[in-house]
Amino acid sequence: MRFKRNHDNTSSRLALEADHTPEKIRERLEASMEHSYLSDSVLGGIDGAVTTFAIVAGTMGGGFTALVALALGLSNLVADGLSMAVSNFEASSSLRARILQKRKEETQAIKTYPEGEKEEIRQIYARKGFEGELLEEIVATITSDRDLWIDTMIKEEYGLPLEVPVPIQSARVTFLSFILFGLMPLLPFFYIYGNMQHSFIISCALTGIAFFLIGAMKGFVLNIHPLKEAVLVFLLGSITALLSYGISYGVTTYFSIPLSL
Repeated sequence: MRFKRNHDNTSSRLALEADHTPEKIRERLEASMEHSYLSDSVLGGIDGAVTTFAIVAGTMGGGFTALVALALGLSNLVADGLSMAVSNFEASSSLRARILQKRKEETQAIKTYPEGEKEEIRQIYARKGFEGELLEEIVATITSDRDLWIDTMIKEEYGLPLEVPVPIQSARVTFLSFILFGLMPLLPFFYIYGNMQHSFIISCALTGIAFFLIGAMKGFVLNIHPLKEAVLVFLLGSITALLSYGISYGVTTYFSIPLSL
């Protein structure tokens, strides 16, 4: 047991050493400066699969035909996809505008009262544990570079990111992910003359696959175990889908919606 533990520790250290060469560290730092659209794609994918499956579940619970499921599902897919894309566009635009405004404010403040802005830098790093000559050296270094000075204030004083998503790109990623994964629960219903129950079973399976793929994609991009993330997203998405089905079925049953259109 001790040998195995020592072997594992040695393997972990070798892996860390390989991952902490100057080149690897430089690559990670440069990559961290670029905005990742992973959250947009994951959010769009999960929401697309869940909301479309909810439509399918509602039509199944109400006893409607496959044609109704397809019509309602497609209209929901386009409308909700566009809605999410617009919302992400506005959120990204607002964040970008706020950061630009703060940059203008800090630029003017540094120009008007640099001593006060230097004191802010001094207190920020004093709170991090720096003191004495080292603290003064840090303050002098940061305030000698106007761009670095402003970047530091944006990040440390306001807690805002230095890199923000491009609004149109954020909207595009969200919409495409929503459409791609939202289509999966609807695929069986393109065969509108098929058996509704069979189509619904296939839709359930495809929805589960959609969640699994989203999780695997998330794990791959974040460099964590893809299978673990795939199972986690699958479980969380499945719970959400089951709740959607339960609510849809309960509502249609309670209000005695006709069994055909």
